[in-house]
Amino acid sequence: MAVTRLPSTVSALQRRAPHHGLRSRLWSSLVHPLVIALLLAFCLGPFVWLLETSLKTADDLYRIPPKLLSVPADFRNYLTIWQGRPFLQNVINSAVIASAATTISLLIGSLCAYALARLRFRGKNMILAMVLAVAMFPGIAIVSPLYLFFARLQLINSKLALIFPYVTFTLPLCVWLLTAFFRELPADLEEAALVDGATPLQAFRKVIVPLAAPGVFTAAILIFIFAWNEFLFARTFMNSAESYTVPPAISMFEGTGTFEIPWGQITAASAVVTLPLVALVLVFQRRIISGLTAGAIKG
Repeated sequence: MAVTRLPSTVSALQRRAPHHGLRSRLWSSLVHPLVIALLLAFCLGPFVWLLETSLKTADDLYRIPPKLLSVPADFRNYLTIWQGRPFLQNVINSAVIASAATTISLLIGSLCAYALARLRFRGKNMILAMVLAVAMFPGIAIVSPLYLFFARLQLINSKLALIFPYVTFTLPLCVWLLTAFFRELPADLEEAALVDGATPLQAFRKVIVPLAAPGVFTAAILIFIFAWNEFLFARTFMNSAESYTVPPAISMFEGTGTFEIPWGQITAASAVVTLPLVALVLVFQRRIISGLTAGAIKG
């Protein structure tokens, strides 16, 4: 019976083949681009609205019905954010604190991740679990004791009051990411460097670190973004306008009126401080993608 039904089965599959081909062409030519366009609109919509709002005048912001396109564009908001407030100093504070936290986290985290990836000892998995537990700890639970601690050390309004907590919360991410990356690198490279007379630290610095550049860049970008955008600690440990980083500085923008919220200036400042992050991601996007996908394929 199976032999007699074989031709009819083949003919049925042949009749279905054009339909499958048409469905495949329809997906690739129409549905697939439409899905991608909808995803892009969903992801980029808030940023487009941010830019549109930053280019509107005060009258256009409160117009009913709202004016969707800022034509002609008004760039006065981008000029106003630098006048009458230390916003440039706030940007410099964010850059210095985020860069310092990123550098310290990478220096400490890379060494810890290398030891966890290469050394064999008991309790290694327990250490990784503890590192992950620190990353999951909520910052709001320790902000009060940290404030009292830094107040005793007279570090309030000091950049160190933000660098130390940022390193604490970004170090677990750095260790986890780089540990997975270092495990994928063959140990023969280090052994060859040791045979040639290099010390373990030299082998790590001159052989392993250059090969682990994608993972290092990925960790650096993620740490920098966290430190750049962090609000809770920056608002709590900084009490003066000159010591603020960018997020609390933008939240403290005041309008000319008593009950006026300067949405145009807020969105303009938000667009300005977003540009460095976008530039970093665009410049290092290949290394970021290769670092995030490291370890996903074995062999």
